Amino acid sequence: MSDRPVSQAGAGLAFVVRTLVVAASLWVATVLVTGVDLGSGSTALRVGTLLGVALLFGVVNAVVKPIVATLGCPLYVLTLGLFALVVNALMFMLTGWLAGLLNLPFVVDGFWSAFWGAIIVAIVSFFLHLVIPDRYDAR
Repeated sequence: MSDRPVSQAGAGLAFVVRTLVVAASLWVATVLVTGVDLGSGSTALRVGTLLGVALLFGVVNAVVKPIVATLGCPLYVLTLGLFALVVNALMFMLTGWLAGLLNLPFVVDGFWSAFWGAIIVAIVSFFLHLVIPDRYDAR
């Protein structure tokens, strides 16, 4: 890893790569988890929905999650970090709810669907970030 600052173009490319990774991870979650649904429509509509939900998911994780994590700090300590799974599920549910408000056909049907969906998204994102070269995925 280099100590050089990431250029604007490099930062933009990294943002696009991260968004595509999350979109792909969300798609896998819709395939594997009953209760996480992408709706019907053309392939272009479904890809657009995935990209929109990926951006929304990024905003939720960047804005809301740190607040919830700070307020829930005692629960993280008490449960030895397992509370993070609940927080991730709640962030996934919030993303589904916000997607509905924005008329994006992405549905998360209940806590357990959100729980398993969030786990699938985390695992798939982890493995995709492993195979993407660092020069395209500067974080």
